[in-house]
Amino acid sequence: MAALTDKKALTLSAAKSIAGAAEAAATSMNVPVVISIMDDGANLLYLQRMDGAPLGSVVVSQDKSRSSVLFKTSTKDYETWLAGGLTAMLKLDALPFEGGIPLVSGGQVVGAIGISGGTAPQDGQIALAGVSWLTSQEQ
Repeated sequence: MAALTDKKALTLSAAKSIAGAAEAAATSMNVPVVISIMDDGANLLYLQRMDGAPLGSVVVSQDKSRSSVLFKTSTKDYETWLAGGLTAMLKLDALPFEGGIPLVSGGQVVGAIGISGGTAPQDGQIALAGVSWLTSQEQ
């Protein structure tokens, strides 16, 4: 019989806390955003739209988090690759705008956060606040 491994799973409670940390960062920057948290299977676990956030950001935030979890990398990486001329990545189902970051626990990707509503660097900074909350729980 094949051995099974232990797998960490992102809980709804943790997703809400991650989103709360991202919301606090967005509020301090005065940038209304949409925050989406996907699980490790790219399924939407939590979505939050701050008052005043663009309606289109609901879809964009989910695309950013889905891109991050599917390829286990930040959407800023896609943006960098595309700017560097790697146009073949456009064939991937990935959104090349900063604001999507994988959520890692114990060395495993357990999901991703996606932020949309500000500029790309603002979205990235807000997403990083959510990631930082998760990282702080492991120390």
